[in-house]
Amino acid sequence: MFFKAIPNIFTLGNLFLGMVSIILVFEGEPQYAAIAVIVGMLLDGLDGRLARILKVQSEFGKQLDSLSDVISFGVAPAVIMYVVALKDMGPMGWIFAGIFPICGALRLAKFNISSGNAGYFVGLPITAAGGVLATMALYSKVFTPFWLAIGMLGLSYLMISRIKYPNFKKVGIPKAVYWVTPLIILVVAVVAARFPNQFPKIVFLPLVLYAYYGVQSSIRLIFRKMKKYKEPAEEDIHM
Repeated sequence: MFFKAIPNIFTLGNLFLGMVSIILVFEGEPQYAAIAVIVGMLLDGLDGRLARILKVQSEFGKQLDSLSDVISFGVAPAVIMYVVALKDMGPMGWIFAGIFPICGALRLAKFNISSGNAGYFVGLPITAAGGVLATMALYSKVFTPFWLAIGMLGLSYLMISRIKYPNFKKVGIPKAVYWVTPLIILVVAVVAARFPNQFPKIVFLPLVLYAYYGVQSSIRLIFRKMKKYKEPAEEDIHM
């Protein structure tokens, strides 16, 4: 019975960290708020895998995971960005902050009713989008609120887009690795606590590259199709 509850414990841990991140940003600690989101991403990446390994997958766990993700990677990152950069924009800041979790909820609802594909996600996963947004907020001294809001809208669009992203959750990992998971999470937490200002900013880089990868692949596919359609047309002209 205990093993059956393990994946849900990870999911609830993710939800708890989402709430903690919201509290931390209102306490004036945006860097720790971003770290809470990052650790939540680790937990979110493990709950489904553990459920499959322990053979305790359920519809209840699936729905609980989605509800937790809306808070941890939809609402929490939006609040972080609002408090750090958008609160002086007035009602426009409210709108920007509201659009992000709305698109995240739409992304999750679409994912839950789709048959899915083992190799890729359709639309940027809310976990990645939330991680990018939470860590991007820490660059508020580098980018103006306007550009941060544009970035926020871009992430919102990517979640509900048809752009394909690699699904690393389906990558096989030895079962033995999961038993050292608590140690891995502890190490990440210690490093984050030791370097609270640098750690989330560094994590931002691979996350934003993942988001950019899908956009780049989609653009390349469009140009490839345009070239494909253009070639027959040129042949007809020569004939």
